[in-house]
Amino acid sequence: MGSIDRDGIAAALAVHGMIVRGGVDFGTDEAAPAGPTGAPARAVLLVGHAGSSIWPAFTAWRATQPAGLADPLDTWSREAIGAVALRFGARAVSPSDRPWLPFQAWAMRAEGLRPSPLGILMHPVWGTWHAYRGALLFDAPLGLAPLEPQAMPHPCDACPGKPCLKACPVGAHAAAGFAYEACLGHVRSVAGTPCASGGCLDRNACPVGREYSYEADQQAFHMAAFAGRP
Repeated sequence: MGSIDRDGIAAALAVHGMIVRGGVDFGTDEAAPAGPTGAPARAVLLVGHAGSSIWPAFTAWRATQPAGLADPLDTWSREAIGAVALRFGARAVSPSDRPWLPFQAWAMRAEGLRPSPLGILMHPVWGTWHAYRGALLFDAPLGLAPLEPQAMPHPCDACPGKPCLKACPVGAHAAAGFAYEACLGHVRSVAGTPCASGGCLDRNACPVGREYSYEADQQAFHMAAFAGRP
């Protein structure tokens, strides 16, 4: 682990309701984004949350911001994780950075997760009710042992009914992929009010991790962002 203070980082993130979601050491021959000094990073720690743990801190921060602030959750996440990065000698990056960084690939390596039929990575405890808000890049390795293949159980393998593919009124999720336009059109319509106010029906139909499902106003916030509403 070297001089990287993982306990201190975890405590600093906890103030915001965030958690360390696992890490990856990059091989010396592996393409990696720049670390704090500009040289290729040697390690990444993923930062995220489970359930609505971030919601109190985010909503308190948002109440202090100008009305109509664009991308408030990304802005808050960048500020919070950026402050932690500055304190612990890391470089902060975000899933919305361009060019895109391979957050999902990092997450699968770090936590051994695999995608659900909805495309969201499935956690055996939290289900789909979790997210990655950013990551910390370091110039030194963490000293982590690689995960064994299939290290984490994948609940979708033992779910023959796949209720997550049956609740959507427009069949937005299917084996062929996500029908983005159909979903967006429905959410923006009067018929899509239950989805817009209560969250994705397919996601809510999954039985895994229901106790971690996002609060109603958090789900409505994400659906409004998806629909392009303030």
